Amino acid sequence: MRYLPLNSNDRAAMLKTIGAGSVDELFSDVPANALNADFKLPNHLGEMNVERELGALSAKNRAAGDGPFFIGCGAYKHHIPATVDHIIQRSEFLTAYTPYQPEIAQGTLQYLFEFQTQVAALTGMEVANASMYDGSTGAAEAALMARRVTKRKKVITSGGLHPHYGAVVRTNVELLDDSYVAAPVDIEATEDIASMIDDETACVIVQTPDVFGNVRDLEPIAKAAQEKGALLVAVVTEAISFGALKSPGEMGADIVVAEGQSIGVPLGYGGPYVGLFATRQKYMRQMPGRLCGETTDAEGKRGFVLTLSTREQHIRRDKATSNICTNSGLCTLAFTVHMTLLGEAGLRKLATLNHEAACRTADGLAAIDGVEVLNKSFFNEFTVRLPKNADGVVNALAGKGILAGVPGGRLWTDVPEADNLLIVAATECTTEKNIEALASRLKEALS
Repeated sequence: MRYLPLNSNDRAAMLKTIGAGSVDELFSDVPANALNADFKLPNHLGEMNVERELGALSAKNRAAGDGPFFIGCGAYKHHIPATVDHIIQRSEFLTAYTPYQPEIAQGTLQYLFEFQTQVAALTGMEVANASMYDGSTGAAEAALMARRVTKRKKVITSGGLHPHYGAVVRTNVELLDDSYVAAPVDIEATEDIASMIDDETACVIVQTPDVFGNVRDLEPIAKAAQEKGALLVAVVTEAISFGALKSPGEMGADIVVAEGQSIGVPLGYGGPYVGLFATRQKYMRQMPGRLCGETTDAEGKRGFVLTLSTREQHIRRDKATSNICTNSGLCTLAFTVHMTLLGEAGLRKLATLNHEAACRTADGLAAIDGVEVLNKSFFNEFTVRLPKNADGVVNALAGKGILAGVPGGRLWTDVPEADNLLIVAATECTTEKNIEALASRLKEALS
């Protein structure tokens, strides 16, 4: 059945209810020049001409695959098998109904269940939800969850937390008039954040590998948090690192949030991404978002259902754990398909390739006079200090077709020391020629 808009009688009834005599009167407060603005847009074109015009505009962009690419900081270029795109378009997934009616949504419910299983295994936790919008909103939700669990109102964030994640957490925490304490920017992972935890602390949020690429040992922090009755929230922005590093759950984290974009989801202009969220079973009912479960139907056949959904969409708002009213379904499916193709052995091999590429890149840059690699340990991302402003160097290399990384000054405008920092990421997509090109052009730019 076609969707039919309101008819004239419907509109008249609505106008009468609100006390407006006509549609024009309804918009009388809007200036006439705004309602009838001359946008000076060109006349419409035929489809072929529009494609040609838009194609010319898009050609001005430089995509990650167009040349040497070393940008990371929470969004990474990885190879995605063609199988992923094929499977996510299958009708049982693409056209599956939202999971409120399990009898017609088994496709959606099954992959969400498989996704949760994968995330719990990767993070070393007991239970995971059916995803969040992205890693940063997951971090904010973790802070709010810790508030509910501990009944406390103080959140501490590490100096190695990505500043965008910190900003999202701060916005949510301060809107509740809670206390937000951000540790000073910690470039070389030397902070003693455990000493900042006190009896008022709801949670401490620590990223590993951190925004500078340092691999953090969470066990001492987890122990200090436990002694004070606080929760440890671990943040991971590079999901491939789960294949090489000790899981946050093994190190004592109470909540793990991560950005899953690296697995199955291509780079975009800011998204869409997929937030991973996992915790311990004892905190399950305070976890935001959806939780899918496995069951059997009346005939004893395996099936899937929406087991827990403590969202304001389903229950009274004062009982809701989150106002995030969806999960990143398509990205979740892509993640699940890619992770299934990899398996444990494939993920470990992929993680090894990432680390090896980063080591070769770091060695190549460290050989340049004036360039200092600051990390004592890293996975596939590290930070170098340059003898001049990193932003200018990045722009110079971009003009040569090389995207060299993220200048620290773009992330920390109020930290003078960050101006000469360059955060560099390498993945399995990074070739020897890419590394040689970066080192050669960087040497030229610094001379």
